[in-house]
Amino acid sequence: MNPLKSITGTIVSGIILSIIIIFVMGRGGAVNPLEFWVWVHVLVGIAWIGLLYYFNFVQVPAQAVATADSDGPGPAAIGKYVAPLALLWFRWAAVATWITGALALEALHTADGSGFVAAFTFQQGYQVIGMGAWLGTIMLFNVWVLIWPNQKKVLGLVEASDAEKAKAKFIALMASRTNTLLSIPMILGMTGHMHGMPF
Repeated sequence: MNPLKSITGTIVSGIILSIIIIFVMGRGGAVNPLEFWVWVHVLVGIAWIGLLYYFNFVQVPAQAVATADSDGPGPAAIGKYVAPLALLWFRWAAVATWITGALALEALHTADGSGFVAAFTFQQGYQVIGMGAWLGTIMLFNVWVLIWPNQKKVLGLVEASDAEKAKAKFIALMASRTNTLLSIPMILGMTGHMHGMPF
């Protein structure tokens, strides 16, 4: 049976390959909780931000082109089949990214107290990653409070008038574009903490 024929098989195979690599190249049994949580955080973060970029760079422009094409199949297939599934993965990847980021902050912190609190209160040595954590939190809020409730109206998952759908479409788009904007300095905060700022 080819594991690449299903998404579950692909993911499980990737995890198994990672475990093999850990045993071959690891530090001989020493547990590194920081690396574990950062690794998982990056994995789910790629899913979240990848879908964010997909929506902004691919789906929204494609919907506009499909709507304008009077001879084409129209945007219904995207709205009915692709968008709901992509939004499911998008919103739960956002939650998983935030939670694993919080766990990574705890594992990063070696002093007494909470790494989560140190980052969110911009304590010494945690300012850069704290900025990234705050931006990620704002982005998570936008996903669940602005994007998802309004997308449900746009996709017809909840009752809405045409005027309400038009307003919901604008709010969801602006929140998504805000998240795209915020993702750029957020990623700088995530990478800059360990590697320093580019300049």
